[in-house]
Amino acid sequence: MSEVKTPVATGGCQCGKVRYALYVAPQNSHACHCRMCQRATGGVFAVLAGGPKSEFEWTKGEPAIFASSNLASRAFCRDCGTPLSFSYNMPEARFYVTLGSLDEPGSAPIIIQYGVESRLDWVKFCEDVPSESTGGDDPKAQAFFAKMESRQGL
Repeated sequence: MSEVKTPVATGGCQCGKVRYALYVAPQNSHACHCRMCQRATGGVFAVLAGGPKSEFEWTKGEPAIFASSNLASRAFCRDCGTPLSFSYNMPEARFYVTLGSLDEPGSAPIIIQYGVESRLDWVKFCEDVPSESTGGDDPKAQAFFAKMESRQGL
């Protein structure tokens, strides 16, 4: 007998053709100011939260997937264009959804900001939330990001 999971959080696109479920509370809610996230969302930063890939499921429709780099992919609705998710291409990596696509985005306040080396000077946002540059001070993370090849047509 298979286990029936109950969603902890749900969300989807503007037009309703793509829906998803998280079977854990959204984790590591964050804003990312990196140039890739800016371009992917068409905004000045992305706001994301997620969980283990095993605790995520598309429940309605299939999103389009764009490999924004050799290390990560982003999902979006092919009909209305809503950005829906971000994930590194590693089995152990977390799967992140855009906070704005959650049915209850207020349930996942951000706890950190990443990519602040690309934050626009005039963006004043959650000044009291901790922040770090892409890769931070972690040599392992810096080595990982050094291998990134953007596919965003810059």
